[in-house]
Amino acid sequence: MNELTPTIHLDAYSDALVILGTAGILIPILQRWGVNPVLGYLGAGALLGPLGLGSFVGRYPAFNWFTISRAEGVADIAVLGVVFLLFLVGLELSFRRLLTMRRLVFGLGGAQVVLTAILASAAIAALGQPAALSIILGTCLAWSSTAMVLELLSAQGRLSTTVGRASVAALLAQDLAVIPLLMFVSILGHSTGGSVSASFVRALAQAAAAIAFIVLFGHFAMRPLLRVVAQTRSTELFIAAILFVIVGAAVVANLAGLSMSLGAFVAGLLFAETEYGKAIQVAVKPFQALLLGIFFFTVGMNIDLREILREPGVLAAGVLALLVAKTLVTTGLAKLFRLPWPAALETGLLLASGSEFAFVGVGAAVTLGLVAPRVAGFTLAVVSISMALVPALGWLAQRLRAKWRSAPATDPALTLRPAAGEKHAIVVGYGRVGKVVCALLDAHGIPFVAADSDPRTVTHDRRAGFEVFYGDASDRDYLEACGLGGATAIVITINDREAIDAIMQVVRETRPDIPVIARARDAEHARHLYAGGATDAVPETIEASLQLSEAALVGLGVAMGPAIASIHEKRDLFRNELQHAAREAGLSKSHAIRRKTLRRS
Repeated sequence: MNELTPTIHLDAYSDALVILGTAGILIPILQRWGVNPVLGYLGAGALLGPLGLGSFVGRYPAFNWFTISRAEGVADIAVLGVVFLLFLVGLELSFRRLLTMRRLVFGLGGAQVVLTAILASAAIAALGQPAALSIILGTCLAWSSTAMVLELLSAQGRLSTTVGRASVAALLAQDLAVIPLLMFVSILGHSTGGSVSASFVRALAQAAAAIAFIVLFGHFAMRPLLRVVAQTRSTELFIAAILFVIVGAAVVANLAGLSMSLGAFVAGLLFAETEYGKAIQVAVKPFQALLLGIFFFTVGMNIDLREILREPGVLAAGVLALLVAKTLVTTGLAKLFRLPWPAALETGLLLASGSEFAFVGVGAAVTLGLVAPRVAGFTLAVVSISMALVPALGWLAQRLRAKWRSAPATDPALTLRPAAGEKHAIVVGYGRVGKVVCALLDAHGIPFVAADSDPRTVTHDRRAGFEVFYGDASDRDYLEACGLGGATAIVITINDREAIDAIMQVVRETRPDIPVIARARDAEHARHLYAGGATDAVPETIEASLQLSEAALVGLGVAMGPAIASIHEKRDLFRNELQHAAREAGLSKSHAIRRKTLRRS
């Protein structure tokens, strides 16, 4: 009987026990003590990994049962954590939302990668490193931790906020930048002379073919596949089908030289277009949480405590330089792309860390002999420590944002409160747009109360003779002090999406009957505002096109009356289309909720 019993090598299970023990025992205990789970995984990886206690396994064999001596044993599993994270990000976005973010992805994100890579490469070259090595290391340092930043924002439910959208856009641009850098490293390591261009073109063709295959499969085969599986009413089969598509898309992308996470992201975008998006999100979440924990554990395993102890001062200076430089660059670019200062600063701090993809890029360069192991070790130590600081940077960003918004009002003008009135308009925001609105209301004899949350603006304008009041219009008490009960309309002229949503929620809860006219950035934002209860939303992009059209018509000889009439007709058409789209989205959402309720009953 014993001869038929298979031999079990218990040593092969030691790594799994360490990982599961960390996730199932250590992390819950640390969470009870108030320790961030990401920091817990990173610390456990550094302590129990091959560069920590795992290095003593040869001397003390018993350590094998609570340490990991070989990183290769869990590295492939850890990659799946990032794969599932990017898949869930794709589910959150969808192709439609991604198209609306293209300005941030290729504008803000692209500029952040290029500018930071140039500055970092120049700094490394100034230290005496060769040009090719400087470009590789500088580009790797330009990336930020997709896994940690998105996990932080997702846990806070802030992926759809201004900071969340800007961060996701920049991280997507960085993930796309991984592809050309890996091509560059591969070409430097293997190609010479005239084969460089051929290698580059071949790599691009493979990447395009892989993405096209994933998109075509998703478009023509995924929805029928899910429909067949869903009809079985088997949760296990549904999860198996989802896992097959996610891992399959990741493998196809990897075979084409792309990152596995990019393939999973495309699959997530495709799933988001189906009616099964929310069910998929719920089914995948447990796998994603565990695998992402394993990923953070493996990142911790790359933190070489000996490297930290060897040159702690130089290492600390490197980490500080990286964090400060990336914060300044990203904050400045975010402000150029019209993010409010608090959101721009928070985005800059969140994206200040290094990236998990730096381990991929630097590791490939070391394998091909392009980067010396000592230089790679120092670079990855800087990246690892900066990644460990992401939760602290996120906490600091939110504290600064809250302090910024609740800055003490020191000027006496900021303590003034409007007198309660009747049949007046409330204008929220007294910037360029707000001043024009208030001037026109005054010209037509319509009483109004102007409010702004920027103390510097209020102080400056009151000294200039304008009647504007300082306060937060998302505060119900403040709006009531502005006479919300007797107001006839609310005009919102600010461009902060989060603030607009907060104000509209308070207004609709208090005065569902009052007309709300809100400024919108574009058509997508206008649809969002209509769905949220706006009476009228004015998209900046559409209004600019209408004004250009009116000027062009008059300049080309069309009479002023017919030109203005056609512009008004076109404006009404746009408004009706946006309102109809918002109603359709609301009906679809209510129908989905009703179907879900009926299925449960």
